[in-house]
Amino acid sequence: MDVSTVYDSPLGELRLTGEESPGGVVLTTLSLPGQPIRPADRADRLFTEALRQLDAYFAGRLTRFDLPCAARGTDFQQSVWRALDDIPYGTTTTYGELADLLGVERAEIRAVGAAVGANPLLLIRPCHRVIGADGSMRGYAGGVENKVRLLTHEGALQPMLG
Repeated sequence: MDVSTVYDSPLGELRLTGEESPGGVVLTTLSLPGQPIRPADRADRLFTEALRQLDAYFAGRLTRFDLPCAARGTDFQQSVWRALDDIPYGTTTTYGELADLLGVERAEIRAVGAAVGANPLLLIRPCHRVIGADGSMRGYAGGVENKVRLLTHEGALQPMLG
């Protein structure tokens, strides 16, 4: 059974969705504000550990999430998503570097980008750490402004004066 909860974050209201399991919940999606969401029954009590880790991340005490996840995707998407898990906190990589790591031909970098863009576990699986080869903030399903906010929070970007 699909269950969900809402987390009030510095980015706005995040929606976590998962599948109920004997040990609590296995995450399937984390959506940022403005993203389409899948209907699910509210079951806040099952998300205690995920919410604790989000609190620690936004407080600067957690650099890597350790949660059971079961995101649905193709074998290729799954391989790209696993590679995202290995991008260290506070750093960035490019789509080309990610393709090289995966042994994907340069001509197929767009496929890597599409898989990154299809990541259903934003923030938990750090696709926000992938940027353009020229340092530009390429698209992010949660909005480029949130990508910049997350990278600034992690120290990969310097805060903007304003």
